[in-house]
Amino acid sequence: MGQRFFVETLGCPKNQVDSDKLVGTLLADGMQPATAVEDADLVVVNTCAFIEQARQESIDTILQLDGARKPGARLVVTGCMAERYGSELAEALPEVDQVAGFGVPVQLSVRRGGTPVAGGVAPAAPSAAVPSFDLLNLPRPASPVPWAYVKIAEGCDRSCGFCAIPSFRGPQRSRTPQQILDEVDQLRCAEGPGTSSDHAATGVPVREIVLVAQDLASYGKDRPGELGAGSIVALVNAVAAKVERTRLLYLYPSDLSDELIEAIGATGVPYFDLSLQHVSRPLLRRMRRWGDGQRFLDRITDIRARFPEAAFRSNFIVGYPGETEADHDQLLAFVEAARLDWCGFFAYSREDGTHAATLDGEVPAGLMADRLRELTELQDRITAEQRDALIGRDIEVLVDEPGIARSHREAPEIDGIVQVPDTLAVGSFHTVRVVDALGPDLVAVLA
Repeated sequence: MGQRFFVETLGCPKNQVDSDKLVGTLLADGMQPATAVEDADLVVVNTCAFIEQARQESIDTILQLDGARKPGARLVVTGCMAERYGSELAEALPEVDQVAGFGVPVQLSVRRGGTPVAGGVAPAAPSAAVPSFDLLNLPRPASPVPWAYVKIAEGCDRSCGFCAIPSFRGPQRSRTPQQILDEVDQLRCAEGPGTSSDHAATGVPVREIVLVAQDLASYGKDRPGELGAGSIVALVNAVAAKVERTRLLYLYPSDLSDELIEAIGATGVPYFDLSLQHVSRPLLRRMRRWGDGQRFLDRITDIRARFPEAAFRSNFIVGYPGETEADHDQLLAFVEAARLDWCGFFAYSREDGTHAATLDGEVPAGLMADRLRELTELQDRITAEQRDALIGRDIEVLVDEPGIARSHREAPEIDGIVQVPDTLAVGSFHTVRVVDALGPDLVAVLA
């Protein structure tokens, strides 16, 4: 039997795409996926470094897999922590055989200058440079489920006060529409061997494409002569012509144009994932962000008028430096009024090198936790009410796996699910009737 690999992915959907591309290179090298870390010759951890909690989870996972790997297996750390901390991470974790930044291929044997070496650390690519080993356009294995993330751009040109991602992911680099559509075709038609985070062995044709990027709505702005502003609308239309469902994640509110709203609605998946972060105008300016609660609420109301079945998701930072009780009250009032289907709340995490790290007005941890709990309890009630309102209605779902499906209201791996009869074929669409709601999840039978 040939050499085997195991890939553990942490963080956001964009990281999952990177892992899929890495898996594609390992398969092309003749390796095979292992179903358990104990069986792998190469163990790869694709890390997240967005906030302190994510970094700690990454470290805990690295140590856990180090303890579980078989003697002689290589342990490689890649992803955002590897790129951001490089040699510092290698020194802190002597258990790791290789720290591979975005510009360094993951291999069973680390190579420097064409010479194989038995161990050590391959340096991460310089943060200011575009990686020479570009994951964006590498082939990927077939998807084991009937949906797939497709990353349309890498990096970000914004300077949000709380975010360090541009410092190690680099500036925005949009792929060409043809590169993206070729990948969609590959996923849509693929039925060959594939893998995922759990190394499923069989691929299925993809019927839902989920477009992701750090700043999705800015797609093409970094290539004005070739792509230009508004490119995202043309891309959404082109992808939607190829698959039954096209979903967009991470939309910056200032770039949510009327044309983009119409394009999203026309896909049949009126799902709007809006990156709002807060609603207090003064606090948003301290975040170096656009907008305010009233603007956001007006836009949501306008979208609902156009597409009554629209579903909404957003995320908010709690406890950003300078957040007052009045700011918090504004956010509570907005959450109550907006009645978003899904909402995530995150405690502010101080990141070295960001604008926020220089600000005064630190919010005490206890107060931050109280505010977080109050918002979470409010949104949990709203989400439950939104789900209860669907009982008795007929909805169309895509079956992801036996007994598990999603309507247009649920993004994969992020939102709730729809429990359906396990006799429904994976990858098929069905009209079902909702008969119960269990918190964020629905229970449905064939209509």
